[in-house]
Amino acid sequence: MLRWSRFTALPVLALAATPALAQNPGTAPKIDTGDTAWMLVSTALVMLMTPGLALFYAGMVRQKNALSTLLQSFICLGVISIQWILFGYSLAFGTGTPFIGGLQHLGLNGIGPNDVSAYASTIPAYVFMAYQLMFAIITPALISGAFAERIKFSGYLIFVLAWATLVYDPIAHWVWGKGGWLGAIGALDFAGGTVVHISSGVSALIFCILLGKRLGYPDEEMRPHNLTMTLTGTALLWFGWFGFNAGSALTSGSLAGVAFVATNTATAAGALAWMLAEWARHGQPTALGAASGAVAGLVAITPACGFVNSLAAIVIGLAGGIVAVLAVGMKYRFRYDDSLDVVGVHGAGGVVGTLLVGVFATQHVNSAIGARGLFSGGGLDLLGEQALAVVVTIAWAFVATWLVAQLVQRTIGLRVTEDVEIEGLDTAVHAESAYDFGNVRAGRIGA
Repeated sequence: MLRWSRFTALPVLALAATPALAQNPGTAPKIDTGDTAWMLVSTALVMLMTPGLALFYAGMVRQKNALSTLLQSFICLGVISIQWILFGYSLAFGTGTPFIGGLQHLGLNGIGPNDVSAYASTIPAYVFMAYQLMFAIITPALISGAFAERIKFSGYLIFVLAWATLVYDPIAHWVWGKGGWLGAIGALDFAGGTVVHISSGVSALIFCILLGKRLGYPDEEMRPHNLTMTLTGTALLWFGWFGFNAGSALTSGSLAGVAFVATNTATAAGALAWMLAEWARHGQPTALGAASGAVAGLVAITPACGFVNSLAAIVIGLAGGIVAVLAVGMKYRFRYDDSLDVVGVHGAGGVVGTLLVGVFATQHVNSAIGARGLFSGGGLDLLGEQALAVVVTIAWAFVATWLVAQLVQRTIGLRVTEDVEIEGLDTAVHAESAYDFGNVRAGRIGA
């Protein structure tokens, strides 16, 4: 049974729930060049995921909205990079209350170029900050897939800034920040099942409902315009996700290797699960299904990759792929327009992976964790803590995202006009197009 007293009874678990899981508490902090090199590479890998996501999403929309969809992911690199330096990092990882970080690191105040990170005893504080920045960048970009082809760009920019501040930063502090309350009770999230995927999936659902359906949906066919682009984006996501997950060990040691293998294994399982389920249901395997399943596998293993063995990773990947394909089908039943399946893939996949940590986590893989999963003889305690983390993340993301959406809607608005949506966001909003083939006899190729 969960008790409030565990905030003080389990301080070690607050550290175990952060990505800094391989540090020896008895070792004096000292920057290690090998660990630092690995974390710089991992930071670059996670940065690459956002352009990969841009390609993944852009290939699935109609041609007339391809460039705007690319830009919605790309611009997060600009907005969040500034927000994180000014105050986002301090809110997420500063020392504050159990619910939000303090303001001592505004503008990176108090963080020197030679300081060792308080979260990882062998890498510079600047490197840890930059690594976590890349997580903060991609998370709001994930949500953009839910309202693709119909959101105002000005409204989107305000949303990204407000959502990162009111949703992402607090949840990151709860789970990974020193003294964060979810970490203190023993909830485990190695690389972002709650912080990244459940928060973005729930927020995507709110926006789907508030913005309404695209014009013509679901009666008009809205086929992906370039699945080659989508598969390329999937490959970049798979590649970059090694930095996302294995990098969350914050060291180049054995734990990073375990997370690396678990990530690849679950991704493979997720791709196969979705493709085979689709094949069985519709009689044809598709490239889009394989790509979506791979991402679902990546999502599901993210919270678990540093806590489970390779066999468990297979199960988690299969579960992620199967649950995601079923969850995506729910949008047709409940008739909400999740353009690029963010709710089903990231929301449902994140829930599955977070809960299965409570089933498969083992100290044989990670001796730093203070709890074991159900199959490792740990009983139901950890599963209960994981379930609590899921519930409170869903609740906060739901309420805070609704408030953010209302703020934007009542000021500059969220949705483009019908004329703009019909013409396409590329030309109507940005005065550009993803493809320009010049003039042909039949006239200029349009969107």
